[in-house]
This record gives sequence, C-alpha cells and structure tokens, in this order.
Amino acid sequence: MLYKSTRGKGKVVKASEAIIRGIGEDGGLYVPQEFPKITKSFDELGKMSYQELAFYIMKKFFNDFSDDELKECIHKAYDEKFEDPSIAPLAYKAGAHFLELYHGRTLAFKDMALSILPHLLKTAANKLGITKEIVILTATSGDTGKAALEGFANVDGTKIVVFYPKDGVSEIQRRQMTTQEGDNTFVVGIEGNFDDAQSGVKEIFGDAEFNEFLNEKGFMFSSANSINIGRLVPQIVYYVYSYANLLKEKQVKDGESMNVVVPTGNFGNILAAYYAKIMGVPIGKFICASNENKVLTDFINTGVYDRKREFFVTNSPSMDILISSNLERFLYEISGGNAELINALMEQLKTEGKYEITEDMKEKLKVLYGGFATEDETLAAVKKVYDTASYVIDTHTAVAYDVYEQYKKNTGDESVTVIASTASPFKFPRSINDVLNFADSTASDFEMVEELSKKFDIKIPKGIQGLDKKEIRHEATCKKDEMREIIKKFLKV
Repeated sequence: MLYKSTRGKGKVVKASEAIIRGIGEDGGLYVPQEFPKITKSFDELGKMSYQELAFYIMKKFFNDFSDDELKECIHKAYDEKFEDPSIAPLAYKAGAHFLELYHGRTLAFKDMALSILPHLLKTAANKLGITKEIVILTATSGDTGKAALEGFANVDGTKIVVFYPKDGVSEIQRRQMTTQEGDNTFVVGIEGNFDDAQSGVKEIFGDAEFNEFLNEKGFMFSSANSINIGRLVPQIVYYVYSYANLLKEKQVKDGESMNVVVPTGNFGNILAAYYAKIMGVPIGKFICASNENKVLTDFINTGVYDRKREFFVTNSPSMDILISSNLERFLYEISGGNAELINALMEQLKTEGKYEITEDMKEKLKVLYGGFATEDETLAAVKKVYDTASYVIDTHTAVAYDVYEQYKKNTGDESVTVIASTASPFKFPRSINDVLNFADSTASDFEMVEELSKKFDIKIPKGIQGLDKKEIRHEATCKKDEMREIIKKFLKV
C-alpha cells in the first residue's frame, strides 16, 4: 500500500513515511494510491472484537507494519483506558443509533484515533531509522488537543505542542489541556480563532527555512491533526464496526444500506465514513451536520466553498471552523484524482478565500446532504432526545440530531441511521444546563458536572474526575505571528 499527495508533486511513500511526515512535501494530504476492499463477510466481522476488527482494517492500509507491530499498537491503544469494553457502543434512542465515541480518557471521539497514533508514529520512526526527536505540532478547536496530549505525554523521542483558540473552548476543555502533565507537552492559547491556529500550524509545516533550522538542532515536525493519514484510518474502523454490529443485532439485513450523520467542522470524521463506503460498507447517504459556521452546508448545497464570512463562537465549539482541511481528500476522490485541479482550488482558497468545483464534481457531491443547526435548535435537540428517550447528549451530537430530523422531514428517508455521538455531555455541562436546568446557572462548570451526574444518574467519567483540583501547568499565550518563536523557546533552540 503506497500513498500519494492530493496535489501530485511529492513522491509516493509507504504508510510509515506518510505517518511520520503528516503532510506531503508539496503541502498536499496523503491518500492511498488505491483503496483496499473488505473481503470478509459482515457476518464474520460482527464476530470480531473491536481490536480484532481494527487489525483487519488497519492492516490493509498499514501493510508495511508487521502483524506483531500493528497488533501491539492496537492493544496499547484500545485497552482499559476506554470505560466501555466494546470501545464504541451503539445506543438506539429517539429513532436513531447513537455511536458513542466518547468513552476514552478525554471524553471525545478524537480518542478513537489519538490513542493509537503515538504508537504508530513511534513504530514508524523505528522502522525508518529516524533518530531525530519528533515534534508533534497540532491546532485544536477543543478536543484534538487534549486527546493528542494524552496520547503523546511522556512518549520517548517525542515532544508535543498544541495551539488552541484562547477564548474559543469550553472551561472543561481548557482545563483538560492546561493541566496536562508530561515534560514533553506544551500548550499555548492563541489570540484568535481555530482557523488562525490551524493556518499558523500549516504555514509552519510549509516553512522550509524554519524546518531546516530545527532539523539542524535535531528535531522534525509531524502532525496529530486528521491531516495525518495515521489519524484518519483508525476512524474508518468504527463505521465498519457499526454496520457489522447492526447486522449482528438484526437492525439491518445483509447488504441493506445505513445512513450516517456526522457533526463535523474539519470534515475528517465524515471522510472516514466515506472511505468505509469505498471499502465496501453499505452506506447510503452521508449527512453532514454543521453549526452556525455553516461553510460545509453552503458548499454541499452550492458547490462553492467560501470561507470569507462571519465567524461564530457557538455552544458546539469543536465545530467552530471555517477551513475544513480534510475536504481536500474528498475533493481529490470526486475529481477522479485530478491533482492539478486540487492544486488550483487550494491555491484559490489561499489567495481568494473561495473556490467553485466543476459540474461533474457537483454531481458526485450529491452523496452528501448538508444541513446546519442554530444555537437554539441545538439546545432544543438536547431537550427533545432527553424528553423522548431519557438520554443525555452533548451539543455536537445535538447538532447532528437536529440536522438528521431536518433530513427526514425534507426527504422522507427513514433508513436505519447511525449518528456519530462525538463527545460526552460532561464536556459541555453549561450548555446542557441551559436547556435541562439541572443546576443553578451561577454554578461553576465543575459543580455542574456533579449535578449532571446526580440528576441523571450518569457516572462521572474518570477523565474529568478531580479536574478542577489539578494544577494549571500551561499558561502560555501568543499571537499567530509569534508561533515560531514560542516553539523555539519550548525546544530551547
């Protein structure tokens, strides 16, 4: 299995090199030269544990890893740090199957991929004989950062630097990051929004002079964002797992398709579902759910991507994104692998802030349905699911549920549907309290966590128990144009 860049200029590489590099030499994203297919029956796959299925799928993409190397990575990742032994359970509530992706340490779906990425990276570095210290550089809208920090903390031969929007994350998310232990971890609040952090990180990856300077000092950059193929492939697994389990539970007939609803800002999680379809999972419609930063909704409905718009800080902050990095991989697929066209579109986005895809691509775009939820609609969805099923969902999952309801109303499609439940309600207690009223509005987020647990009889996840008592270890902030200097300071160069 070899990987090429979406922009067509970098060399073709094996999986281990694609994982280490994170991003192509030409600034493009790595994609498989050819997609592997699922050759076992879903009946067989339904008998596998999550770990066994993860090995079956990942081995197809990472076949330069030996069986033992890959199995070790998987077993180190998907162990007792997940509080549900099935890793990603499905809960049928309020007319949909909620795929609970938040049972890891950081209470968000990012744990599904970021628990394994450090082990993949370390193994890849050993395979390639890399002796330089790997510096993981990551921008986060709230969840990736903590999951990456948790995964890489105290991993030999690595350091991790996380940039997050200083005023654009929930109190729980901020505290999760700023209390992170590990001498190799560094967290910085950016004076700006997530797109400032993400574009700053991308510029650093593309800065040949800065990279050369750090190389001479014994460091090399890699990424933990979903631009890294080592982040994306593990996410394919839980869509295969969902279908195999729906079949096992007789919720679908063999070959009957399911729809998938994903709340997304960066387009990585829904892209993983699309890749699962290419591999052979029967998925009918991909329902892409946005909040008021509805750049993806508008793109899906018009074929025009335009990031020149007002940026909103919402009650689903992990989706407060206007530049969806992983969309580039999807565009590459629907353009028939036209790297020249992708290059031109990405250049246009950079210089003009917008682009329009071809008529042929617009036709293929119809596999997606795009919708968005306002702040009020998001909270109303939390209430509706609770009133209907006594089931508490977080605000991001609520965005997905609201858009799913819109989809059914607009299309009449009642197919079996899986909603990616991307975060625990405990991460956003203040927003949940706005509608379920379980605590005094003057209470702190941490008091609200306690009240949420008591009122709805849900156990507080280990990941945030005692979080308010932990020492704040990271207080650094910077402007976007100071990112290089603050990295140099952390690396002592």
